[in-house]
Amino acid sequence: MNMVDCEGVSLASSCTKLPHSRSAEISKTPPPGAGPKGGGKMLAIRVHMLDDNITLFQVQAKAVGRVLFEQVCKQLHLLEADYFGLEYQDHSGIRYWLDLEKQLSRQVGLSLVEPLLHFCVKFYTPDPAQLEEEFTRYLFCLQIKRDLAQGHIQCNDNTAALMASYIVQAECGDYSADDYPDHTYLSSYKFVQHQDRELEKKIMDNHKKHIGQSPAEADLNLLETARRCELYGMKMHPAKDHEGVPLNLAVAHMGISVFQSYAKIYTFSWAKVRKISFKRKRFLIKLHPDGYGYYKDVVEFFFESRNECKNLWKKCVENHGFFRCNVVKRVPRQRTRVLSRGSSFRYSGKTQKQMVEFVRENYVKRQNFQRSQSFRQSSSVHSSVATNVGGSISARPLIPFGDNSIVSVSCGSMVHVGAEEGSQSRTFQPTTTTNQMTAPRHTLQDQHTIIADSGSASLNDSSMNARNTNYNHVLPQPPKLNGTILSSNSELYDDLKPHSETDGNENHKPEILEKETKKKKTTLDRAYFIGKELLMTERTYKRDLELINLWAREAFSSLLEEPNYMSQLLKLIDPIDDFHSALLKDMEYHFSSQENRSSYDTRLSDLFCNIVKQLHLYVDYIDSVKGVLHTLASNLSQGTFDVVYATFEKNKVCYLPLTLFILKPLQRLLHYSSLLDRVVDHFVSMNADCQDLDEAKSDLMTLNKKVSQVLADSENYVQLIELSRDLVCFEGKLIDDDRTFIRQGCLTKFSQKKGYQQRMFFLLSDMLIYCNLVGQKFKVHGQQPLRSLNLEEREDNPSPNSFTMYSEKRAITVCGSSQEEKNKWIKDISSAVEITKRDDAPSKTFFSLKCSNSADDVSEKDKNSNDATPQRSNTTVHVCWHRNTSVCLTDHISAAQNQLSGYLTTKIQEQ
Repeated sequence: MNMVDCEGVSLASSCTKLPHSRSAEISKTPPPGAGPKGGGKMLAIRVHMLDDNITLFQVQAKAVGRVLFEQVCKQLHLLEADYFGLEYQDHSGIRYWLDLEKQLSRQVGLSLVEPLLHFCVKFYTPDPAQLEEEFTRYLFCLQIKRDLAQGHIQCNDNTAALMASYIVQAECGDYSADDYPDHTYLSSYKFVQHQDRELEKKIMDNHKKHIGQSPAEADLNLLETARRCELYGMKMHPAKDHEGVPLNLAVAHMGISVFQSYAKIYTFSWAKVRKISFKRKRFLIKLHPDGYGYYKDVVEFFFESRNECKNLWKKCVENHGFFRCNVVKRVPRQRTRVLSRGSSFRYSGKTQKQMVEFVRENYVKRQNFQRSQSFRQSSSVHSSVATNVGGSISARPLIPFGDNSIVSVSCGSMVHVGAEEGSQSRTFQPTTTTNQMTAPRHTLQDQHTIIADSGSASLNDSSMNARNTNYNHVLPQPPKLNGTILSSNSELYDDLKPHSETDGNENHKPEILEKETKKKKTTLDRAYFIGKELLMTERTYKRDLELINLWAREAFSSLLEEPNYMSQLLKLIDPIDDFHSALLKDMEYHFSSQENRSSYDTRLSDLFCNIVKQLHLYVDYIDSVKGVLHTLASNLSQGTFDVVYATFEKNKVCYLPLTLFILKPLQRLLHYSSLLDRVVDHFVSMNADCQDLDEAKSDLMTLNKKVSQVLADSENYVQLIELSRDLVCFEGKLIDDDRTFIRQGCLTKFSQKKGYQQRMFFLLSDMLIYCNLVGQKFKVHGQQPLRSLNLEEREDNPSPNSFTMYSEKRAITVCGSSQEEKNKWIKDISSAVEITKRDDAPSKTFFSLKCSNSADDVSEKDKNSNDATPQRSNTTVHVCWHRNTSVCLTDHISAAQNQLSGYLTTKIQEQ
C-alpha cells in the first residue's frame, strides 16, 4: 500500500500557519506522486492539538493510521512520540484511539465527513522524570490542563490551587506585587469550574512561593503534583457488575481500576491478571488462581454495547504492552477467509523501556521551543525563564496543606474569559554554557513574541548561584523528590560547606568526622520528625473534633433542645476542642521556623508537659463515652433522629461513620503515649535531662490503662451499632452488652447449583451470620449458633482454601480468598466455639428471618426493593465486601494505635 504524505495548515482563529509546522499550505489537489497509481479518495482530516489549535491534514482514505500519526509527530518534531496518540469520538460519544495498523476508512466509529481527531497523551507515565525532553513534559502539562478542564482529574481545592499556581508560574512568570496587588489578576481566567475568590487567593498564595522557578521546573512540579492524584491518567468507562451495580473501569500503568462513582474500590494489578478477553458485551478478567487474594478466578463486567467493551479491551492490551513488556513481538494480522477466530489486535508501538533507550540513543542537539501564552503580560517580565533543553532539573513540588477533609470537584482549565488580547508567547534563549544540549525549534505560537528579561538567569545560572550562596543563609525545607524525602536540611548544609572548613583539620581521621556528622544529623532529625508527626496528626485530630463540634452541631441543631445522644456528646467534646484549638496554634507557631530545628527537643518537652496537664478534660469523656453510645443505640430507633443522622453521614465532610469519630479522643491519647515514648527514648540517647517527661509519661500511662479497656469495649459496641444499621431482613436485637463482635469479612459459599457465590460473614460471640449485598444493605440469609457448630476440613473439598461448617440443622461449605484468610477464620471460629461451650449462661434468643426461602439466591424483586439513596460505602463492611478481605476487633484497635495523618489516604488506596 502506497502512503500519501500529509501536509498541515492551522485552522486557528488567526488563520495563520502553525509556527511549529514547516510544511507549505495545502493545495486543493495533491502534489504529483503523492498518491498511489490510479489515485484514491483523499480525506481532509482536522487534528485538534494540545494547544487548542486545529491543523488540517490531507491523507488518502486507504492509508493506515500510522501515516497520519507520524506526520503529526513530524510536524511537532516529537521524539518521544509513543507516549501520545490520536483520539476520536463516534456519534454516541465513545472515544477511541486511532488504530495505527488499520486503514482510516475502516476505523470503528470514525466519520469520513469532516473527521476530527484529538492529539492526546495516551500513556501517562507514573514518573514524569523519565520524560527526557522538556518539550515532551510541556505537552504532558497541556494534557493535564485539558484533563482538569474536562473533569478527568478531580481533587480538592488545595491541590487544584497548587496545580493552577504552577500553570501560572510557567506561563506568566514570577509573582510581582507591583503588577498583581491582589487576586483579581486571576479573575479573567478560569482554572476550575467552581472558581471563586477564596480559590484565587489560594492560587496567588502558592504563586508567591514559586519565585525563581523556570518554566521547565514549574512544568515538572505540575506533573509531579498531578501524578499523585488518584485519578491521574484515569479515563472512566461505565460498566456494571454481575449484580447490576453501576461501576466505572479505568486502565492505567498499574492495571485495571474499578471505581464506584469516583471512589476507587479495587485495582486488578497486571501481576494478578492472567488473561483479558471480551465476549459481546461481557468484559472478562481472568486472574491467577492462587496467591493474589481475590475470591474467584474470573471477574465479569457488562457494557452497554460490544463496541464499548472491545474499546476498553484494546486499551488494556496497549497499556499492558507499553508498561509491562520489555519487547512486544510484531505479529502480522492474518485475514481469515471463512470464520473469524476473534480480534487480532495487538499493541504495535514501542514499550516504555524501548522508548527510554531509543531517546537516549537518538538524542540530538536541539533548539529551544516557544510556549503558548494565555496570560496577559505585564510591562516587565520577572521570572527566570531561560532554560536549557535537555538540562538536569529536579521536581520540587509543594505539599498542598490545608483543609482536605472536604473533597470538592475543583477541576478545570485555564480558559480566558475575556477577549481583549490575543495569545502571546515567550521565547526562551539558549545559554552560552558549554556542553549543554539544545532542542530544535518547537513553536506552538509565534505571535507577539516577547524576549525574556536580560536580567533573568538560566536554570544553569541559578544552580551556580546556589553554590556560591552565603552559607549562613537558611536553606528551605527539602521537598519530596521522586518518592524519597531528604532527611534534613543539615544534609544539604553539610554538602554546601566550603572544603576549607574540614581540610584544615588534618589530624582528624575522615571516618571519625563522618561518624560524628552522621550522629549529629540523626539526633537532630529524630526530634524534628517526631515533632512533624505530632503536628500533622494534631491537624487531622483537630478537624475530626470540628466535624462533631461544628458540623454535627449545626446539622442536629433542631434536636439539641431535647436530651439525646448528640447533646451529650457535644457537652463532652466542646472543652476538648477548645484546648486543642489553642494547642494547634501553639504548635503551628513554634514549628513554622525551619532555622530553629535544634530547639525541637525543648519544644517537644514543653508541648507534652502542656498536654498532660490538661488530661483532666478527658477523664469525663472516658467515663461517659459508653453511656453516649448506649443513648445513640436507643435514639437510632426514633424516626426523626435516624433521618437527621443518616443525612449527615451522607455529607462529604463526614468521611467515616459518625460513630467512629466518637472514638477519636480515646485513640488520640494512645497516640500521645506512643509519641511520648519515642521522645523519652530520644532524650535518653542524648543523655539529656528528661525528668519532666518521665513524670508526664507516668501520668499518661496511668490514664491509658483505663483508656485501653474503655476503647476495646467502645469499639465492640460501635461495631454492633454499625452492623445493626447495615443488616436487613431479620427480627431481633443485635446490640447487646453481653455480645462480642469478633470478625467480619468476605467468604464464598458453595452451592450445588451455582458453585461459589460471594457472601459476607459476621462472627459474634454467640452466632455466625451470613448475608448478601442487596442494593445498599446486606440481607441476612442465615445464622449458625456457635454452641452446636463444628468445623471440618475434608480432602474432597472443591477448593484448597475450603472448609465446612455444620450444626444440627444444616452444613455449609465456604472458601477463603487465600490460605491466610482461611486460617484466620478457622482460628477465630474455633476459639469462639470453645468459649461458648464452656459458658454456662443460657443461650440467647436468635434472629427470626423475614424471608423463609433457602436464601442461596436473591431475586430481582429484592434487588429493586431498596430506595435510591447513596450507599454508605465508607463503612468497614462495604470495604471488606469490595476488597474481599476480613478484619477482626483486634485489627480495629491496632489500627487506631498506628493511625497517621490523612495525607496518606491516596498512597494506601494504591497498594
